[in-house]
Amino acid sequence: MRSLPSIIHLDMDAFFAAVEQAAKPSLRGKPVIVGGLGGRGVVSTASYEARKFGVHSAMPMAQARRLCPNAAFLAGRFEAYRRASGLVMGLLRELSPLVQPLSLDEAFVDLEAGPYGPVLAGAEHGTGERLVLALAEDLRADILERTGLTASVGAAGSKLMAKIASEQAKPDGLVLVEPGHERAVLGPMPVRALPGIGPATEQVLKRAGLSTVAELAEAGEAELVQLLGKAHGVGVHAMSIGLDDRPVVADQDAKSVSVEDTFEVDLADRDRVLREVEALARRCVRRLRGAGRSGRTVVLKVRRFDFSTLTRSETLRGPTDDEAVVVETARRLAAQVDITGGVRLLGVGVAQLADYTQEDLFAQAVREEAEAAAGAVTEAGVEESPEPAGEPVVAVRRWLPGQDVRHAEHGPGWVQGSGVGRVTVRFETPWSGPGRVRTFRIDEPALEPARPLPLRQGWPGAEDGDGDGDGAEPEGTGGGPGEEG
Repeated sequence: MRSLPSIIHLDMDAFFAAVEQAAKPSLRGKPVIVGGLGGRGVVSTASYEARKFGVHSAMPMAQARRLCPNAAFLAGRFEAYRRASGLVMGLLRELSPLVQPLSLDEAFVDLEAGPYGPVLAGAEHGTGERLVLALAEDLRADILERTGLTASVGAAGSKLMAKIASEQAKPDGLVLVEPGHERAVLGPMPVRALPGIGPATEQVLKRAGLSTVAELAEAGEAELVQLLGKAHGVGVHAMSIGLDDRPVVADQDAKSVSVEDTFEVDLADRDRVLREVEALARRCVRRLRGAGRSGRTVVLKVRRFDFSTLTRSETLRGPTDDEAVVVETARRLAAQVDITGGVRLLGVGVAQLADYTQEDLFAQAVREEAEAAAGAVTEAGVEESPEPAGEPVVAVRRWLPGQDVRHAEHGPGWVQGSGVGRVTVRFETPWSGPGRVRTFRIDEPALEPARPLPLRQGWPGAEDGDGDGDGAEPEGTGGGPGEEG
């Protein structure tokens, strides 16, 4: 354990939704919900304005619409999220070469390994803490300047406490936990605050009368080993007293992404097992996307009533982050497993990881939006609608809410919605005011899909909105309230 709080944990605030608000001036200060827009879609991220209505990540989108009907419901734009993440991670690497990304919007940083390391090593305790606070505040200010996004930062002597501090700092704050004060901070927290304690472990602990972290510490290692097993019990006890000596590992490249659940009562019903596998597969895909990855091999893990464990896997033709593909494959694997006697644990994972491709993501978004429609949807967002025999095939465009577009006359904008043969577009850029709204026929020839604009002008790679490099705003992006055109 360190004597200085030289490990920081950065977590961007409501990242996907915040990127959408930064990119779309008309949505700033308003509830924004990003996720799958199909009938079985779930919320990926909700802005803080939407969270006031009870909307949260992993909630079914249908429920989110009931709770917050006036929110902007948008499909994901992962190219934009990856671009913003790249800027943030670049700023972190200016502080230290030891940066451990956990996902697109979250990372640990070891300040002692960076240019300020010698100063921290030679500083008195109070001076060192003030320097850490100054570095963290400067980092948050730089992120805001370059991206328009806010971040929460926790600083502590360990990764465990730095992450807990960043949770306490949310939203848009900074919390430092002084080394030596770990138990005082952890004690009042519920046991679920510790990483690795999920719903099943929580119930085991509650039945033993242990509801807070302080009660875990008082119970002692021996009792926790008896309740949870040796490895888990020892780890939980160490965390409960604030001990964590894990190093920050730079550029840690995960070989797989997985989730699993242990059930209090063994599952013996085939339909229930398949439902649980489907839910796990969806959670796994959300984690996969959050890490900015796709994968080629779907893995199913089953622990049976007698504690025997088996795995089944299937390798796909290419890497994917397609929820429907992962769910279908996991269900197919589960259908082949003998569940006689019951199942106590299920897990779903994706291995042979690769980076995202924008084409894969856009194709998935189109499928979610058009899942109930007939016809083949291409990754460019065009559906070929079958016509009567002898008639030519007609291409019908499908536009996704939030999608970046460009009009030959009005310039860049984004899709507010579409239907009944029309598409409504708001023409604005991240650096303009709220723009005007115009409605076109869905097959408007002057309207095309576009790549995301940078969130700020003037930084490397930030082209101006009209693409000619002169810094001038294109026509139709400025001023005034939205107008139906």
